Amino acid sequence: MKTQDIHDFNIAELDIRIIFEGDGTNNINLIPSFSSFATNEAKGERLFTLTVLDELDLLAEEKLEKIRNFDTGNGETSVDKITTGGYQFIINNIHNKECCLLITNDDFTECRCRLLGSYTMRSFGLNNALILMYAFAGGFKDTCLVHASLVRQNGYGYAFIAKSGTGKSTQVSSWLRYIPNCDLMNDDCPAIRIINNEAFIYGTPWSGKTPCYRKIKAKLGAITRIDRSSTNSIDQLRPVEAIASLLPAISTMKWDKIIYNNTQQIIFKLVELTSHYILHCLPNKEAAQICHKTIAKQQTFI
Repeated sequence: MKTQDIHDFNIAELDIRIIFEGDGTNNINLIPSFSSFATNEAKGERLFTLTVLDELDLLAEEKLEKIRNFDTGNGETSVDKITTGGYQFIINNIHNKECCLLITNDDFTECRCRLLGSYTMRSFGLNNALILMYAFAGGFKDTCLVHASLVRQNGYGYAFIAKSGTGKSTQVSSWLRYIPNCDLMNDDCPAIRIINNEAFIYGTPWSGKTPCYRKIKAKLGAITRIDRSSTNSIDQLRPVEAIASLLPAISTMKWDKIIYNNTQQIIFKLVELTSHYILHCLPNKEAAQICHKTIAKQQTFI
């Protein structure tokens, strides 16, 4: 017997809803990292609703315009534009096995998906569908997801961005070890929101390989790009440099004019509202101390 199981969550002070329809095989246990974000106090206006279905068919090719396949680092995702509006995504895991079919409307506020494969595959597919939806729907609310490691000190969040394996987590680990009064907010995919001309950064249910799923908020203190070097030094970026530094770290769709414009507007505002740096560094204590001395602010905890 088919059922409807409804769950509400609040992520970065925005509400989302997930509806599981079917025989119960797909359920909330697929996304344990969301438990801290569950809410019974949804405010009514939701960022998006995702309905997870047991049955959902691929759209006919004549209804689609091929966009591209892209490698997420954890598998390949295929993207097609629906000629009547919206998108079709096919999400594969690192073994090139299909995990999720996701069909969306234009602004990602109403979406449907079908999960495939083992529990692990379905969990992977659902998490990745939710990341896509949050990233692209969020742009309409001055909100973005950023690929970063995030540490908090004295009420400010300090985000470190870089290519995977370059040293974001290492820099945050050094702050946690050597800089007093620090805690880890997120280690992979925090959310940034601009509210009343102020920038805030939040923990999310997505934190890569580090299980840090915290419903917490801080003022955004700075965004720093990590650059491996044989010596330690830090430079503040000019606005044009900051834009170029930040754009690759934020999830967007360059082929969609509206969504890409949303991303650009958020980046322009972030360049105005916060400081941006590049840290040339070794993975050592001195690098953390030099960075902290330059970028840290003083503020009471929120």
